[in-house]
Amino acid sequence: MMATATRQSDNPSTLLSKSLATASSLMALQFLSRIVTFVLNQSLVRLATPAVFGTASIQFELLLSTILFLSREGVRNALLRAPETSRSQSSSQSITNISLLPTLFGIPITAICATSYIYSSSQATNSQPHFTASVVLYALAAMLELLSEPLYIRAQNEMQFGIRVKAEGTAVIVKAVSTLLVLLLAGADWALAAFATGQTVYSLVILSAFVRAYPGQSQLVPKKVTEQSKCVRIHFAEFLPTDDTLHSTDFLAILLNSARSFYFESALMRLSLAMTGQSVVKHFLTEGDKFVLSRISSLENQGGYAVASNYGSLVARIVFQPIEETSRLFFSKTLMTANPTTNTPNQPKTNNNSLESSSSKIPKASPSALQSASTVLHTLLLLDTHIALLLVTFVPPFLPFLLSIILPRHYLLHTAAPRILQVYLSVYLPVMAFNGVLEAFLSSVATPQDLRRQSVWLVGFSVAFVGATWAFTVGLGWIETGLVWANILNLGLRAGYGWIFAQSYFDRTGPEGGSVSSLSWSSSVPPVAVWMIFGLSGIVTRMAQPPLLGGWRANIVHVAIGATCFAMCAITW
Repeated sequence: MMATATRQSDNPSTLLSKSLATASSLMALQFLSRIVTFVLNQSLVRLATPAVFGTASIQFELLLSTILFLSREGVRNALLRAPETSRSQSSSQSITNISLLPTLFGIPITAICATSYIYSSSQATNSQPHFTASVVLYALAAMLELLSEPLYIRAQNEMQFGIRVKAEGTAVIVKAVSTLLVLLLAGADWALAAFATGQTVYSLVILSAFVRAYPGQSQLVPKKVTEQSKCVRIHFAEFLPTDDTLHSTDFLAILLNSARSFYFESALMRLSLAMTGQSVVKHFLTEGDKFVLSRISSLENQGGYAVASNYGSLVARIVFQPIEETSRLFFSKTLMTANPTTNTPNQPKTNNNSLESSSSKIPKASPSALQSASTVLHTLLLLDTHIALLLVTFVPPFLPFLLSIILPRHYLLHTAAPRILQVYLSVYLPVMAFNGVLEAFLSSVATPQDLRRQSVWLVGFSVAFVGATWAFTVGLGWIETGLVWANILNLGLRAGYGWIFAQSYFDRTGPEGGSVSSLSWSSSVPPVAVWMIFGLSGIVTRMAQPPLLGGWRANIVHVAIGATCFAMCAITW
């Protein structure tokens, strides 16, 4: 069984406490694993050339994320919304069958993506030593990770978060150590193979961790599900004219199919396919910068971009990613009564397989669930606003000094890494944080009709992204930073759509009395005093910023001024 009976009694407060525990665990995992890998990656950056680092961190990672995203993202999000109550063994088996689709879809997707990449890569890329073997290892790593997906989905639905925390924490560290060891022992000619080996080891650790957590319960082939139908008794008097010859005991017993057999629950299957189709556009928007960069930029500049992205993503992975994933889980479970696959207690189960009809209506969650979701969403947006203020205030004046310590000289002087990091940390991350929370909410409650509407808008955002990319990279000549700015525009548009959707959702589903607070921008931003303190701190730290080569004494004074300003901001927070 994919869920236990005890979960039926989960209420919003229980789910919130579990979600907060999940967020703290994921943040602790990300913090510890990223600190360890940051130290190890500092060695990798110094051992690998920018060309190798760009190929592995931009092109190979793009290949891997494309395979995984297209294979599993839609199914993963759909099954988080699987109804909890009255889940029979047959229903659990049908959900298990759907959870196998990422593995089954992954086989042709992996073959197509890997083959296409090998034959479409540039001469400078595929002429590197052990290029083809490295691509094959990345494809193998993708398939190994997809094999663990059914067990991953089961653990998430059972809220067994410790399995994932331990698995990913161990895998990230083992990956960095494996890559470093191969690079040190085999030499520079095996650099690409070293990165590929590290990724393969990562996937093996993930798979083995989930297999150990559920011993003997792995399944690779869907099983047929047989479900018995109920007998429907219809009184003659409802259909025939009144007649003395008819008695109250007369009825017609109709047996609607004694049993039906199927592999996939149709409502969840259609929702999974709808989300999978949408993931194609969303993946292009998410990874569009890497698509463009791999085609228009040199391998050396790709290496600089990769280093900047790796450093910049530390904040995203430690703070924002756990918040986004936990909020998606919380909203999915709290508001699942508004899920199109769930029937209300007083609603007959007729036409249960028609997503079209169910998506045209917006079932209402309980007022307590709606209020809890509204409060949590406001709190998360307010938290993101404070983090954004910290980044905008303190990153620009202190980043140059920090990079002079941690960034290798050839990346500092001969790549665009410093400029990319400046934009990435101070603008891209704040916008990404808002978009992550709002899209997590949308994906948790959207009906198939909502998803189709969003897909249309995502196509429009794709056109805007392509136009902005051309304008920034070709028109303005910002080859690397232009891609970041185009991504910022893309994320901003998506966040705006998510905000409008969230407002509309609470307006449609809230009770008529208005006891549930609608989404309000004034409740999602700090008071004016906070803005003034952060603004003043930003001015002071920029005025006190010394030249890059101003000496240690000037930099120490600048850091002391920054620490004082940070303390003032923390007090007003």
